[in-house]
Amino acid sequence: MSNRPSVTLADRAHAVALPKSGRISGLYDGAFLADAFAIRLPAGATHDPLALARFALERPAPWVDRLMRLRDRLVSLFGLKTAKALRADTSTRTPRVGIFRIYETHADEVVLGEDDRHLDFRVSVRRGPSAMAGEGDELVAVTVVHCHNLLGRNYIRLIAPFHRMVVRSALDRAARSGWPMAVPA
Repeated sequence: MSNRPSVTLADRAHAVALPKSGRISGLYDGAFLADAFAIRLPAGATHDPLALARFALERPAPWVDRLMRLRDRLVSLFGLKTAKALRADTSTRTPRVGIFRIYETHADEVVLGEDDRHLDFRVSVRRGPSAMAGEGDELVAVTVVHCHNLLGRNYIRLIAPFHRMVVRSALDRAARSGWPMAVPA
């Protein structure tokens, strides 16, 4: 018998409306891609959004790792940043969550992202009360992408369906593993 929590359909990651508030909500206007996914958190889960982001984003499913290796091979032909290069980048001394640079950390939200010549993106990982009254707390991952040129727009058109699958997979995988719990004071 497993110690892992059972995850019902209601507990799976699902698309939600873009939150009206949050540190990246001002970036929605003019975005080429903007989406949000939420997942319910169990009672007692840590309140630290950085710990939650690390737990969800730093342990991708094997199929996501394979997809990222394929992506790296393809984008390197166009001179774009590879995931391997992003992980190894220490030039800014900015800490990372996986491939994502940490831009801001707050009590309820962490803002991650990257800037490149073809596009800039930000990811907000925010913990807060569920949009559904009485449903406890949830984690919401919001992605906003602004493209600089045709290469950026075509890249996002190509990867958008995969992006959505990867985000849902990361949140669902973390839920199946059991979110990190709050440390008693």
